[in-house]
Amino acid sequence: MRATVRDVAALAGVSPKTVSNVVNGGVPVRPETRARVEQAVAELGYVPNLSARGLRNGRSGVIALTLPEMRNPYAAELTEWFVELARDHGWVVQLDQTGNDPEREQELVSRARAHLVDGLVLNPVTLSASVLARTEGLPPTVVIGEVEPEHVDQVHVDSRAAAAEATTWLVGAGHRRIAIVGAATETWVTATSDLRERGHADALEQAGLPRDPALRVPLPDWSTATAARGFDAWLDRNPLPDAVFAFTDSIAFGVLHVLAARGLRVPEDVSVMGFDDIGPAAFAIPALTTVAFDRRTLASAALRLLARRIEDRSAPPETVVVPHRIVERASVAPR
Repeated sequence: MRATVRDVAALAGVSPKTVSNVVNGGVPVRPETRARVEQAVAELGYVPNLSARGLRNGRSGVIALTLPEMRNPYAAELTEWFVELARDHGWVVQLDQTGNDPEREQELVSRARAHLVDGLVLNPVTLSASVLARTEGLPPTVVIGEVEPEHVDQVHVDSRAAAAEATTWLVGAGHRRIAIVGAATETWVTATSDLRERGHADALEQAGLPRDPALRVPLPDWSTATAARGFDAWLDRNPLPDAVFAFTDSIAFGVLHVLAARGLRVPEDVSVMGFDDIGPAAFAIPALTTVAFDRRTLASAALRLLARRIEDRSAPPETVVVPHRIVERASVAPR
């Protein structure tokens, strides 16, 4: 039979209320008491009945995290922080992905209305906030990423400013013909690709450099394999650029692979800049210069805003911009 709160309380020698405080979080419990309860939970294999909890207090203890995709290292690192930090709020995290499909995003948001989730963290596919235009019946929602207009709580890196800074860094290293890899295709445009391309253009204009459409390498998705195929095909038709600004580190890994396969040296023949500073970036050959920001800070801020929104649905929207910086490694020629 399934263990109950009363079973755990009897084994731990505490009240059912104390067990609830330990399991649900939010109420301080003495460390020695918490240890006894957690040991009893483990021994009995106790699993909280989230549906029953929801009936009692209107909360399920579950939040939903929806990302464009789960397979890349960036998503894995970000998800890890959300799952870890959600525990501090007494939440478990339900994961889903949109596959970079706006229609699927709409479907998942609609499902969130019907499911027992206390809140939703959404990484939008496009800049348009139309998927969130109707907030009636929507659970408390925080967007990680930039949307327009800013009528919902948001946490994001300023992709446009960061891309401009990355491009300016490459210009400062003496590069003039800078290819961007990860630009939108005619049928696949994301908020992030749009903003990073805008930032790149801003920096070229500031430096008095022309925008050359031939230096734009569109990709139908941002996987390393797709980046390698796309960049390799692009090099077959175009001369080698001075530098490459890859819109993610995963894309940059594909670029580095192609350059190495062609016997080209980085950064002696061409510099490469990434974006995200995922764990493997420091171990690429050569180590990748990239735009960095703290995933823990992003997740923590999003969860803080979500907790605030759960408690007060009428609170004014808040936007948190997570700082970024350039991490200089070996893949860009010295400035």
